[in-house]
Amino acid sequence: MEAAYYKEYFHLEREHWYFRARNQIIMDHINKVVDGSNKLKILNVGAGTGFTSQLLEKHGRVKSLEYDEQCFDFVKEKLDIDIDNGSILELPYEDNAFDLVCAFDVIEHVEDDQLGVDELKRVCKKDGIVVVTVPAYQFLWSKHDEVNHHFRRYKKNQLLQLFGNSGKFIYHSYYNFWLFPPIAFFRTINNLFTITKTTDEDTGSDFGVIKQDSMVSKLLYRLFYSETFFVKRFFKLPFGVSLITSWKNN
Repeated sequence: MEAAYYKEYFHLEREHWYFRARNQIIMDHINKVVDGSNKLKILNVGAGTGFTSQLLEKHGRVKSLEYDEQCFDFVKEKLDIDIDNGSILELPYEDNAFDLVCAFDVIEHVEDDQLGVDELKRVCKKDGIVVVTVPAYQFLWSKHDEVNHHFRRYKKNQLLQLFGNSGKFIYHSYYNFWLFPPIAFFRTINNLFTITKTTDEDTGSDFGVIKQDSMVSKLLYRLFYSETFFVKRFFKLPFGVSLITSWKNN
């Protein structure tokens, strides 16, 4: 993550229509799979600016991990959360340590994603749950992925194969389904003709395309968040801009 971007990201994660909808969908799903427990030992890997860790606190004690040292320092100063500096490729925790292990849009940031998922599984207790989200479809690759230092985007079978044959999947699906057609169109055209230009002051992410307080952003929020109806009922959407999976260690 670029230095300018993670500071912007603190506000985006809490205020932008995309993150508000995305985070609510993920947390609605977690609310279903953890049976309402509020005493879990939770690990949030790739905590970014810490908002998802704050959301997870309703389910228990959250340990956060952030790889980027500047972002880690920023969060330590900004928030009162339990956060460590470290890598998903070598989690600084014992085996079978957590009831719930989360990595929201993280494993695409590491070259060895198999090792990353193996580490998530290693620190997950027996009967514990791992929840992972990733960006979908390599053909949607854009400047947004480059700014975020992604190595890849995923098809569903590619993500599921990382978990192997151990444990069992509780749920897996694409999401950001309704907005897939316009996003796919925009990114395809932009990649072909390089419509979006960036400057030193511009991060180059997708989040500045639509003004945050506009009527369009409010509509997009409602449209995106409506997908929680399907995710909460474990209905599998056939395609989308992102993927979500929950896996149980048994």
